[in-house]
Amino acid sequence: MANYHGPVCRFCRREGAKLFLKGERCYTPKCAIERRAVPPGQHGQARRRKTSDYGLQLRAKQKARRTYGLLEKQFRNYFEMAEREPGVTGLNLLRHLELRLDNVVYRLGLAASRKQARQLVSHRHFTVNGRTVNIPSFQVKPGDEIRTREPASPVISVALESSRVRTVPSWLALNEAERSGRVLALPERDEMESGVEEQLIVEFYSRR
Repeated sequence: MANYHGPVCRFCRREGAKLFLKGERCYTPKCAIERRAVPPGQHGQARRRKTSDYGLQLRAKQKARRTYGLLEKQFRNYFEMAEREPGVTGLNLLRHLELRLDNVVYRLGLAASRKQARQLVSHRHFTVNGRTVNIPSFQVKPGDEIRTREPASPVISVALESSRVRTVPSWLALNEAERSGRVLALPERDEMESGVEEQLIVEFYSRR
């Protein structure tokens, strides 16, 4: 998560869902949710009170933020951009998150996790339309081509092999032989993260 270097499986346990933060491990019995599906901490198994509306909104925001690996300020900035744009704020927010270069690299299967994708982009392993881009938050758009720079990192080959358990969304096209991909269109809601409750996120920030 951005500059967070601590254990990430605790985030999945806290949100009670797989956030797929550790790549291939999340698809095995070693996944933290599979082994211990209770919140972290000494009170994880304690009986909890009914969650308030604010608590539900906060959890939805935290879950989305942790899924995409963003810090609070980054996530709020995306929401404020989405709020200023025409259309549905929640959909605008998710599109900004999905069109980040690190997320697109992950969605194409060129990285095992969004964290690994962020690292690969930062280390200049990818080009967008022939230009090297090392900014994970770079916003791609329909028609853009994302290509692996040569010589390709062996990490990318391993990621491609392990990512076969995932499906490339229809708004992206993967050329596995060339380790490249293209953005075909703007993602629609049913093609984005299903576990994100964008309406609760909008309600959370609307409380200000």
